[in-house]
Amino acid sequence: VQLVESGGGLVQPGGSLRLSCAASGFTFSTYVMNWYRQAPGKERELVAFISSFGGSTKYTDSVKGRFTISRDNAKNTVYLQMTSLKPEDTAVYYCNVRGKGVAGLRNGMDYWGKGTLVTVSS
Repeated sequence: VQLVESGGGLVQPGGSLRLSCAASGFTFSTYVMNWYRQAPGKERELVAFISSFGGSTKYTDSVKGRFTISRDNAKNTVYLQMTSLKPEDTAVYYCNVRGKGVAGLRNGMDYWGKGTLVTVSS
């Protein structure tokens, strides 16, 4: 199982970035996919998740209206479009999936990518 994030970088406040997470080693379309982030000195927090076929999404309050999660099951990829970025969005962003014992993932096991750093600064 591999989750590989990309798309992070340095951006000015008010700017935009699009993160991608390429998944392999399991049946991607079976699973809810999550984006987490961890800011310096803070705990990791759930930013957004998307249902297996993309029909349902949910966001933490601080990013509602600014971030959009989406997925392309044909490409085994989940995205996080981030707009109106703020300095407080600075964090390492991680892709995550929690296994349910089917389609290649162990029940209850969390799988993580290595993360991609987003820095929002002028």
